[in-house]
Amino acid sequence: MAGTVKECLELQLLEVEMLLSMFPKRGEFSLDADAVPSIQRYLRNADGALPPQLEYCIALDVGEAKVKVELQVLLPHMYPQVAPQLFARSDALHRQQQLQLNTRITSHISSLDSGDLCVCEAVQWVKDNTLPFLENCEASSECASKEVRAKEMLHRMWIYSHHIYRQELRKKIFDSAKKLNLTGFCLTGKPGVICVEGLQESCEEFWRVIRYPNWKHISCKHVENMETEGSIDNLRLFHSFEDLQFQAHGDYGLRNDYHMDLGQFLEFLKQHQSGHIFQILFGVEGKLSDN
Repeated sequence: MAGTVKECLELQLLEVEMLLSMFPKRGEFSLDADAVPSIQRYLRNADGALPPQLEYCIALDVGEAKVKVELQVLLPHMYPQVAPQLFARSDALHRQQQLQLNTRITSHISSLDSGDLCVCEAVQWVKDNTLPFLENCEASSECASKEVRAKEMLHRMWIYSHHIYRQELRKKIFDSAKKLNLTGFCLTGKPGVICVEGLQESCEEFWRVIRYPNWKHISCKHVENMETEGSIDNLRLFHSFEDLQFQAHGDYGLRNDYHMDLGQFLEFLKQHQSGHIFQILFGVEGKLSDN
């Protein structure tokens, strides 16, 4: 499998070089400074730990008015064997139009041949197909009436990190969740787990804010979407954004190296109808002690 991962990462770097040649101007192509070097280090020594997933943002000008559209890209390690995660956003798009645009992007990418690099194809598709969505939003009253009639979608993201300790990072997490009207929790310690639920664009914005510019050991493990004709508040599992801390398990001799009691965490998940998430986060089935 390692050889296959290596081949995929090599292709990802080739595509990044291609995109850099297509978007050479400052601000057009945003990529973390250590993203490519970390992959290159892994390619030199494939026996080491996998590098963080490659992610970047491409700023596009659409139409004669040069409306700004951002295409956010997150590449699984096995891309292009598996599909990339793409999300287009623009201040000129209303929520419903943005959701429709991203649904169309996902559908288009899924129609392409598996195993082919497709971010460049996605860029061209966004350039060619975003204009009708922008034109539909020119009449703001019409967009507003459509949004009232649209079904609401609750988006829930389950995020895993090797650890969460730093106070400034925790402050960023809680401030962002509050600003974006997200509920859920942040489990501090080792491992670190974050759950956010709310509108999709709010969850996506939260994910973009907390992982940039240099949070390396973090990944979105699972996403849930639920549609309702009422308020999404009726679908929330959490009533606020909680600061979740459990008794540390063991004494590791380092002030910041404490492990959370995962048994208590599993109990918490089950109380919130989410016991199945434990296996998704940690790769093992959660079992509660009989004691």
